[in-house]
Amino acid sequence: MERRQKKYEALVHALHRDVYRYAYWVCQDEQTAQDVVQETYLRAWKAIDSLKDEKSAKSWLFTIVRRENARRFERKRLDTTDIDAQPVADPKHTGVEQEMENELLRRQIGQLSAEYREPLVLQVLGGFSGDEIASILQLNKNTVMTRLFRARSQLKESLDQSPQTRGRSNG
Repeated sequence: MERRQKKYEALVHALHRDVYRYAYWVCQDEQTAQDVVQETYLRAWKAIDSLKDEKSAKSWLFTIVRRENARRFERKRLDTTDIDAQPVADPKHTGVEQEMENELLRRQIGQLSAEYREPLVLQVLGGFSGDEIASILQLNKNTVMTRLFRARSQLKESLDQSPQTRGRSNG
């Protein structure tokens, strides 16, 4: 029992920040993300013995987050908040111009359809490979790679057309 608890505590300690950030991106609401993370860790505790490879812990937890978020829609449809509030970078360590660029990027990512936004967020925030994203989203790897390509293309196009980025050199 003690070994199980230590394994669980190490998992929570190492991945809590990533799990919360992903939950926030999925839910787009701080309180809901906290609830989803809490439910995720409750389910993780119950199933911790099923986690055989600790290298796959992050994708395992992200999969639980996705399922917990889906469960909340099975119960009832909740209001969401604007994705503009999502923290991408630590504002204490960024300049004003960087903060403005981060906010623009958040808005543009938020405008992508869910089928393109979700794999992109998993790759950028989660650091997952195409294979891992395919497993989390239960999709074919080729589908994931196509969606990532299209997401980046749409993001680049929308940023190129944005008044804030027009006129800047692409260097």
